[in-house]
Amino acid sequence: MDYLQDDATASSGLEGKNYFAEKFPALAYNRPMVDEAKSSWSISEIARRVGLRASAIRYYEQIGILERARRVSGQRRYDEAVLYRLAVVRTAQEAGFTLDEIRRLFFGFPQSTPVSQRWKRISERKMVEVDARIAQIQSMRKLLKKLETCCDCETVERCGAGILAADERG
Repeated sequence: MDYLQDDATASSGLEGKNYFAEKFPALAYNRPMVDEAKSSWSISEIARRVGLRASAIRYYEQIGILERARRVSGQRRYDEAVLYRLAVVRTAQEAGFTLDEIRRLFFGFPQSTPVSQRWKRISERKMVEVDARIAQIQSMRKLLKKLETCCDCETVERCGAGILAADERG
């Protein structure tokens, strides 16, 4: 998918400017800059704070979702900005985005594109996928109901024969 292409914007499902502030009250919302001198946390502190395993944070670094942490005496050290990025990762995952799609959210647009516009564009595409999945699940439900109420077969062979006959009738 080309996320750089101009699209008509669609609702992201994240109405209200306070969505992230309400979802992640421990994090200061939309701070303009981070003062590295005031915050330096270990990977275990970050993991505990955002509810992830340290291995997940290392993996996010490895695949490029997070920048490589600076090292102090061989240990990874993080500033406050990583908390915000991980909050976005977690929310995107909850919305069904893959790690590749999340990487595109962060890096698949010109740097000047506001994050709000990025969310709108990728959310529109995700909604198309979700709608298709809903249609598939509704079709599965219909079939399950039909099997539950209509099948009175005593053997698998008899059931299979009935299914083939129904398929041939259209």
